Amino acid sequence: MTPHKPSARLLLATLCLAALLPARAQTLEQCHEAAERNYPLIKRYALAEQTAGLTVANIEKGWLPQVSAYAQGTVQNRVVTLPEAMTRLMTSQGMQADGLAKTQYKIGVDVAQTLYDGGRMRGQKSVARRRQTVDEAQNRVGLYAVRQRVDDLYFGLLLLDEKRQLNLDLQRLLTSSERQLAAMVRAGTAATSDLDAVRAERIGARQQAVELETQQAALRQMLALFTGLDIGSLSRPEAGTAAGTPDAADCHRPELLLTEARLSLLDARQRALDTQLRPALAAFAQGYYGYPGLDMYRDIMRRTPSLNALVGVKLSWNIGALYTRRNDRARLGLERQTAENDRELFLFNNRLEATRQQADIDKYRRLQEQDDEIIRLRTDVRRAAESKLAHGIIDVNNLVREINAENQARLQRSIHELEMLREIYRLRHTLNP
Repeated sequence: MTPHKPSARLLLATLCLAALLPARAQTLEQCHEAAERNYPLIKRYALAEQTAGLTVANIEKGWLPQVSAYAQGTVQNRVVTLPEAMTRLMTSQGMQADGLAKTQYKIGVDVAQTLYDGGRMRGQKSVARRRQTVDEAQNRVGLYAVRQRVDDLYFGLLLLDEKRQLNLDLQRLLTSSERQLAAMVRAGTAATSDLDAVRAERIGARQQAVELETQQAALRQMLALFTGLDIGSLSRPEAGTAAGTPDAADCHRPELLLTEARLSLLDARQRALDTQLRPALAAFAQGYYGYPGLDMYRDIMRRTPSLNALVGVKLSWNIGALYTRRNDRARLGLERQTAENDRELFLFNNRLEATRQQADIDKYRRLQEQDDEIIRLRTDVRRAAESKLAHGIIDVNNLVREINAENQARLQRSIHELEMLREIYRLRHTLNP
């Protein structure tokens, strides 16, 4: 024996043990987080940030010098002329004045540098950032809705798991009764038709199992698409941990954050509107080559182009913003009232939904208090029916009915427990405490 064989056997045993260990079950919280990461809407966060960044960068470029080049040519019907007396005097002294030409031209560059804009660019940047916040809040609303869809799929799978398990229990009971009846048929104490009835009931239960498996596979595939996970077994939330239902007054839904973001955007727009009434100060420079230039007397004497330049400071105040200011403020006020009304309407409907869900939770709790007693009674009746059938007191139809009644009672208990858990998580989704 080589010295490497024991280690190889140990490795093989380890791999086999790992294969036999059950895979770790996914929890509801893990599915929530995976669904949010996998949902295409998550990409809009980066898009909103990039859009706001580009908008702010463009606004900040307003502080850079603004340069414009131009070329201009005109033909005028009148031009500046010297007084006739001055023209005669110049002629008498042997001086010739051509006068300004009616055809004039120039090519030049204008440069302007903003020194003070009254806070306009700062207000525009604030509006751009607030719009980004609104977009992100809207994305959170969309992502939060995904949680409800994941909850429905998750609890739907848990319910199907429970139904499949109860279906297997039903098949085992029917198989046991079928074997008992087969022995009775061989002994001549039961009719073949009774055996066929139980066998048909067992086959029907197997068909129901196929339907449950198909539904479970479809829901499992849908949950896998939502989360991007390979869905195996699911961890059932503990009834004890879910029993503490949230308070309806404690609501932190993303829709409320969206309303706050909208109101914050309106505040930024109001401040930006106020900046429209402030004056602006800018330095400017002009330079051009053409005819006529700034030296008008020279251009009257000689019709030749020249280089010209000037620099200065300009204070401007656009009072045209006063014309629409009242309507603009009124429009912002209406938008604010609309946002506040949306919040009030959402809270009203949310309280109604939370009240209904709390009532459903209380209902399922009361139903569960009686489920165990019903199952105990149904089990006793089924066992008694099996004993009666063995002694020939009742027919097989009565036994099948009692088996189905017991299975239905167990199914109802599972449904009530899972529905209560589902409603608790729905209430948590409604309030997001």
